[in-house]
This record gives sequence, structure tokens and C-alpha cells, in this order.
Amino acid sequence: MRVVVQRSKESSVIIDGKANGKIDKGFVLLVGFTFGDTKEIVDKMINKIINLRIFSDSDDKLNLSLKDINGEILSISQFTLYAKLNGRRPSFTKALNYGEAKDLYDYFNEELRNLDINVETGVFGSDMTVNITNDGPVTIIIDSESDF
Repeated sequence: MRVVVQRSKESSVIIDGKANGKIDKGFVLLVGFTFGDTKEIVDKMINKIINLRIFSDSDDKLNLSLKDINGEILSISQFTLYAKLNGRRPSFTKALNYGEAKDLYDYFNEELRNLDINVETGVFGSDMTVNITNDGPVTIIIDSESDF
């Protein structure tokens, strides 16, 4: 599982010209799955994300987590995080198949909601326009293969 975490002042996702999800302060998560990913890996990723201390405290130090600031999440499925380049055209053979990835993505978002976090999403597999106001900018990549 691979997640790109972007600290955001405000963000939204547009599908077919209509806003599907919108958040204020929080995280935009670009979420991808690969073969071997499980609910246990998703649970570890959730723990890592919600406790990631990348919001400024009163001393302007990155000391606060999403939970500390009552932040929101805009979660976007992103199979292209598993692109492999063998030249100029990417291959996506490392991305998990649609059905299994969708199940894990739905589980990921539901478990975040169960932690009383407002989670907005795009639509899995849709063509989306994602508008991100990256705060900082701060962007962190978390990869289950290397980070836990």
C-alpha cells in the first residue's frame, strides 16, 4: 500500500463537473494498493497517517497530528502510484486489480470514519479533477513495503 499525504488548507474533488467531496484543513490522501496488501496493512497505514505529526504547534514546530487539529481527509484512489516505467509509457501491472483494490479502499475510508474523522472521497475508478491547496507545501509518501 502506498499513500501520498499532502497537508491541505482546502481541497475538493470534481466528477462530471460536480463537487463530490470537499474539505478544509487536513490531509489529501492519494491511495494505491498492490498485490499482497491486506486489511492488516491498511490498519497499520491508518495508524501511521492519523498520528503523523506534520501540523504546526504554537511554537511553529511540526508537532501536531490530524487528530490534534480535528482535521479532515479527502481520500482519492490512485492506482497510478504503482506505475512502473520501462521507457516512456508507464505500466500498471503492480497495481492491485479493481475489485480487490476497491474493497481495501472502501475498508480504509470506513475505518478512518470509525475514528470520528470526516472523510470525503472521490469515486473509485472515476476520472476526477482534484483541486489541492497544499499547505507548506508538506507532502509525505508512506509505503507499507519500506515504512513498516
